[in-house]
Parts: sequence; structure tokens; C-alpha cells
Amino acid sequence: MPGEMDEIVAEFLVESYESLDRLDRDLLALERDPHSREVLASTFRTMHTIKGTCGFLGFAKLERIAHAAENLLAGLRDGSLSITPQTAGVLLATGDVLRLILRQIETNGTDGEDDHDALVEDLGKLRGAPTGARPSAPPAAEARPPATQPAPAGPGRRFGFRGAVIDTTVRVDVNVLDRLMTLVGELVLARNQLAALASDRTDPSLASAAQSVDRITAELQEGVMKTRLQPIRTAWATLPRVARDLAVALDKRVRIETDGDDTELDRSIIEAIKDPLTHIVRNAVDHGIEGPEARIAAGKPEEGVVLVRAYHEGGQVTIEVADDGAGIDLNAVRAKAVELASVTPEQAKRMSEREAIDLLFLPGFSTADHVTTVSGRGVGMDVVRTNIERVGGSIDLSSSRGVGTTFKIRIPLTLAIIPVLIATSRDERFAIPQATLLELVDVVTGSIEILHEVPVYRLRDRLLPVVSLARELQLGGDDEGSSAGRFLVVLQADDRRFGLLVDGLSDPSEIVVKPLGPHLHGLEAFAGATILGDGRVGLILDVVGLAARAGVVGDVHERLDAERTDDPPEDVQALLVFADAAGGRMAVPLDLVDRLEEFPRAVVERSGLDLALPYGDRILPLVPLHELLVERRRAPRHAGEDMPAELQVLVHRRGEDLVGLVVGRIIDIVEQPLELQPAGRPGVTGTMFVQGRITEILDLPGLLEMREERRRLDISASAGAAS
Repeated sequence: MPGEMDEIVAEFLVESYESLDRLDRDLLALERDPHSREVLASTFRTMHTIKGTCGFLGFAKLERIAHAAENLLAGLRDGSLSITPQTAGVLLATGDVLRLILRQIETNGTDGEDDHDALVEDLGKLRGAPTGARPSAPPAAEARPPATQPAPAGPGRRFGFRGAVIDTTVRVDVNVLDRLMTLVGELVLARNQLAALASDRTDPSLASAAQSVDRITAELQEGVMKTRLQPIRTAWATLPRVARDLAVALDKRVRIETDGDDTELDRSIIEAIKDPLTHIVRNAVDHGIEGPEARIAAGKPEEGVVLVRAYHEGGQVTIEVADDGAGIDLNAVRAKAVELASVTPEQAKRMSEREAIDLLFLPGFSTADHVTTVSGRGVGMDVVRTNIERVGGSIDLSSSRGVGTTFKIRIPLTLAIIPVLIATSRDERFAIPQATLLELVDVVTGSIEILHEVPVYRLRDRLLPVVSLARELQLGGDDEGSSAGRFLVVLQADDRRFGLLVDGLSDPSEIVVKPLGPHLHGLEAFAGATILGDGRVGLILDVVGLAARAGVVGDVHERLDAERTDDPPEDVQALLVFADAAGGRMAVPLDLVDRLEEFPRAVVERSGLDLALPYGDRILPLVPLHELLVERRRAPRHAGEDMPAELQVLVHRRGEDLVGLVVGRIIDIVEQPLELQPAGRPGVTGTMFVQGRITEILDLPGLLEMREERRRLDISASAGAAS
């Protein structure tokens, strides 16, 4: 059963093994001090816990023995019985038998065929003995009844069975894990400082040491973070009961469905989202799901459904709470806003759907007609948003009248260490979380235009509002018109995209998040601080807060949407365009590229005839582009000899494996319809004009497969020649 054991049963086994160890210690202590009330209470609680849990799980034989032992311990606890050597012996033997049954559960999932009647009878007799009676101990040569005999200790096995479950599980105090995570964070900072020192020197020994420290730190960080991760179902375990109780109170029929229960999050984030999730579900049952009569009249099933699902997306975890209720009446929301004097009637008429939905998150706002014990006080949704944003997350709401409402929550996996891009503006450095980063663009003179008094950048089919980081943070004057040589960081803020204009960019890195002090919590543009590689303090940008401060998420965005160029055709394909060493232009579909990386040639190592380099906790094999293209293949002995000092690599994922394609130069990402002309050679899907240049569209999986086939043939030919 170990490979298929239900998680609840596994947890029960772990706790029961630990409880029985504690029971042995307590019983031995009772023999020395029979009047210790504290130890008596501890032994009773231990047996009571085992009995209650095994009854819940349906292990009747185990429950019967534990129940008989609990009755005996109850008599010892209330003073009607006293501890004797025989009583202690039978209780210790009971622990041995319980261990035997636990081992059977662990092995085959059942509590065995033996009812252990003799042991239960012994426990009952001791329970019926009058107070003060001291039955004589059995003669030393007389063996115990078979049911009370402890399991024999085989060679190399501890007395009293210990299963594989307990051998692979260790309980650690949460404070110890927190301290360990703090130390790993400090190690990451030291790693960053060492990497900065190594980059400024040409000492190969220092570079090698820095590379080793980087690899070990990454593996240690990943391991420690895994110890803090918990399945998200612990955050919504109580939701079915919450929905059931509220539905009964409101005379509704509602059920909770969950998906993605095993999605893991840092335990601190799970604790932070429990209350917001509970409130959203209560809100769905109260405001969203209609009564049975209304649902039947609307052609819906009598029972409403609230779906709670979680999944990984873009380096974050997304949680959706969707109901199939009546949806939100936005006209009623606008009318309520006018009634509460939140907006004027004229403003309410001009409100977009997004702006009307945002009213629901205002403090004190409620569409309920009267206050009840459940709702109507206008307390909740503003707190929900505040609590989610406090852990670096965001919440969005969408609704369709008569169909239902969906809340979408995006939260980081952990708050401790995050990957970022370091941006420079006016000699100040800021960390941008990579979870919000879409792409980077070189800015040339005249590429930033002014439309509706707003600076914009035309990125393919989209007009992006441009936010100058220097101007927004008042770091000094800024002129978007003369922005050549600078960079545009394309960011995602909720469902809005915008370009952040910065002076410079550094390599991606991982940082340790340090929260801002309470007196700085009002700074909406910053999510925290960190210590950079040179020891200086850097501020972490809150992308959503920065967008709101710059007005990107308001009417400007909607006006820019109206100015979009022609809607893109449905068959548009995103392509990564690059050049080979000779300058020939090629492209692959962007969805075949896991990451774009740049590595110094010094870190490349040779493994036989192949090239590879350390990549996180794995080895990344490298394939030069010319090895894939038959007409450009070179002899293996030349592999890597003419590579540039900096390698530009497309990381492609093949199932669970990664492979790096070394190209000459990465040019751009473009989106356009695929209008292919037939290709004249294998491994090329076709040719087409991209940015006005003839470009070959490569079949990257096919090329890699052909390379492996060529190698298999070469190996077979070599083996044949040798024989």
C-alpha cells in the first residue's frame, strides 16, 4: 500500500507511531510515580486520540482495542484504579499490538483478521478490579496470551514495528524552518555579492568558486522552500462546511467543487488567503447563487455550484472562485454608488464595466437592500483586496448577468525569495518582479509618440502607454522624445499592459524580499526592499501600484484600445527571429522556446563530443545551430572552437528535458500570419518574409530528432567497423 496510501491514512500512521512512543515513556514514568496527574492525563489523551481517529477511518479492530485501553486509563485518571506492574505491563503490551496493527495497515491497508479478544479481555478485567487491588504478576516463566505478546524483533529491526512512513517523515518546528529560510536568504545575498565580485575580476579560480556557490545555493534554496510549501487544499478545507451551513440558513442548495488541490504554496501565503477565500465563497453563496425556485425558473439545476480551482501560471499561482449564479447587475451597482454619493449620476452613466466592478471593492459598499447577520454591512470585499495585495497578490472580478461571477486571485509562490530584473533610472536601481515581465524592447529615437496627451509605443498590433520611471518617481526631468539608447520594459498590471521606460538593465537575479516598515506602507509604487549584490539597498517595484499611480489602468487605456490598428488575423503566430553565425535569418515558433539565456563561453564544458554547462540544479546540453543544419555541419572536432565570448541560447523543453540551441544573434519577437513558401531542405517548415527579410522557419523538434537519428546511425556504423 505505501505507493498508493491515502494521504490522510499516512498522516494517521505517522501521528499514531509518535503517540505510541510517547505512551511508552509515560507508562514507564507512571510506574515510577503512580500519582502524577499530568502523566495520567497525557496517557489518556494519547489513547483517546488514537481511538477517535481510527474510528473515523473505519479501522474497527484497532478502535476496539484502543477503546478498551482508554476505559482502563480513564479509571486510572479519575482515581478509581491505581497503576500496578501488571496494569503497566498490559498497557505496554497494548502499545505493541497497536504497533503491529499499524504495520498491517501500512502494508495492506487493513487492520488484520485477528480480533485480539484475549487482550481486550485482559484490559476489561483490569478495569473491573476494585481500587487498591494488586493482582499478582504472572510467574516469570509464564508467557503472556498470544494477543498480548509484542511483535518479535527480527534481525536489524527495532522492537515494536516502525514502518516506512515514519522513516521518511520528520516533524520540524515551524520556527526552525523560518530561521532556516532566513539564513538561506542571507546566503542568497552573499551569493549575489560574490557573483558581483567575480564579474569584476578575471581570476578563473574566483569565477569557478562563485559558480559552485551559485549552484549549491540554488539547490539549497529550492530544498528549503519545498519544506515550507503546503498543498493549497489546506486553505479551502473548511469551505464545503462554510457553504453548506450558509446555504441551509438561506434555504438554498449549494455544493463546492475543487480542482488543483495539490497546487503548493508557501505556508505563510496559505494562512494569509484563508480568510479572503472564505469571504468570497460566503459572498458567492449569499449574493451569487439564486434560490431553488429562481434557478429552476431560469432553466438551471436546483443546486448551485461554486468551483474553487488553483493552478500555476507565469511563475505565480492563480486561484479562481466561480459560481453559476445570477451574476452582478452593474446597473444596480451604479445606482447604489449614486445613492451612497460615491459618484455623481453623470459619472455613473459614463462608467465602464471595469470601473463599475471596482466599486464593489470600496470600503462600506454593499448592494444588499438590508443588513442581516450574513451581509449588508459593506465590510469584506475591501478587506479581501487589502489582504491579498498585502502578500503581493492581485484580485480581479468578472461577471456575466444570468451566467455567474468569477473571482481570479493571483499570488506569488513565496514571499521570501523572488526572481527579478534590476532596472536603472537616474543612477538609482530598482527590482522588477519577473512574474510581471512580458518582454524587453530597445528604444530608438522617435519610437515613442504622443497620443491623447499620453506617450505611447507601437508594439506590433498594440499601442502601449509609456510610463517613465524617472518622471513617476520624481528622480529628475525626463523627455520621452529623446529616449534613444534606453529600454522599455513591457509589464502586465492585472489585465493591462504598459511600457516602463528605464535607463538601463542588469542581468536577471534572485533577491531576498525585505518588507517595508509600517510607516512606509502607504507607498503604492513599492512592494518591499532588498540588499543588492554590492551591499546597497534596492527598492522592489509594485507594478500594479505603479500602474495605478501613473493612471495606466484608467480611461487612458480604453482610449488607446480604441486607437489600436486593425485587429490581428486569427492565424497570427508569435515567432522568435534570430540569425546564424553568417547572418542568415531564421525563426522558430515562440511557444517552442522555454527561455532566452546568455552565457559566457568560459562556463561551457565538454562532455565527450558534446557541449554542456551547469543550469540551476541540472546540466544543460548545448547544440550549436550549425550541427542541426545538414549543409552547415562541421566536423565534431571543431565544436565550440569558434564560439563567441558570449553565447546566445534558446532553451527548448523536450518533455522533462531541456536543450540549449546556440544561435548567432537573437533579433526580435514578431507576430504575423504564417504565409509559408515550400522549403527545399529537411528540418525547415518553410520560408516567408519577416520584417521585410527572407526568413526560414525551422522545425526545431524535427531537427533535434534528425540529429539524434544521425548519431544513432554513426554509433551503429562505428560498432560495425570495430567488429
